[in-house]
Amino acid sequence: MKFRGKIIDVACLNHFTRVITTISKLTKICVLRLTPDNLFFVLSGKVANGGVSMWCELSQANFFDEYQMEGVSSEDNEICLEVTPENLSRALKTVQNAKAVKFKLTKKHCPCLTIAAELPTLSSISRVVTHDVPVDVIPRRLWHEFKEPSMPDFDVSIYLPPLKTMKNVVDRMKNLSNFLVMEANLNGEMNLKIETDLVSVTTHFKDLGNPPWGDDASQDGGPSQSRDPEDMAQARVDIRKLQQFLMGQQVNPSKAMCNIVHERVVHLILLHEDVSLQYFIPAVA
Repeated sequence: MKFRGKIIDVACLNHFTRVITTISKLTKICVLRLTPDNLFFVLSGKVANGGVSMWCELSQANFFDEYQMEGVSSEDNEICLEVTPENLSRALKTVQNAKAVKFKLTKKHCPCLTIAAELPTLSSISRVVTHDVPVDVIPRRLWHEFKEPSMPDFDVSIYLPPLKTMKNVVDRMKNLSNFLVMEANLNGEMNLKIETDLVSVTTHFKDLGNPPWGDDASQDGGPSQSRDPEDMAQARVDIRKLQQFLMGQQVNPSKAMCNIVHERVVHLILLHEDVSLQYFIPAVA
């Protein structure tokens, strides 16, 4: 197994760092899957994660000036590593003004993702800063746990309001309740609601629009084919998990969408040119 990459362009380095920082806000630990064309950051929806799962996909060609990898074998040309995104994010933040940043899979006291940055200097002597980020190599037999999650057969798909606005609303609601109901319909309307013994609060958003796939993406002419546009699909979720998602956003997505499987799951999708991030929050009873 071999991996090495190099980022020279400062804008690409900054963008890559923002993506990693976003992921570090969503999870303490995740799997980095390297393939010849893409990098994937994956969190599988285990009970230990509170059922939350994540899938972030980056095209290597949009970030790396050089990228070489050899997987476990020619048939399984992939590398799967368990990483702590916070450690990666810290390392990258210290090298933002570097002339070039190299990434390499190395074996020190343990397997590491070594980040070496050539920093600008006033003299002719080059200055290189190196970070060794420990990783665990995931054996081939466990790879099946880290495949792309299938698109749920959702009842409603809707564009999200500005994430900053949504975050402000959720931050205030969190002071009142641990759970929040997200509901939306095919008329571009979405409500965020909390209900406790003492208080009931609802924030309404309208004219958000529905992604075109909302008309036919539910497989086999599923629920949304014949759904009344006014009908709300809803899911009650742990408010902290939604807040975590909204707090971490540094990707500045061009599109932010939400799919709701009624009383089952909230599927959030952020798209930004060369990055897609999916986040699944299971509903609670």
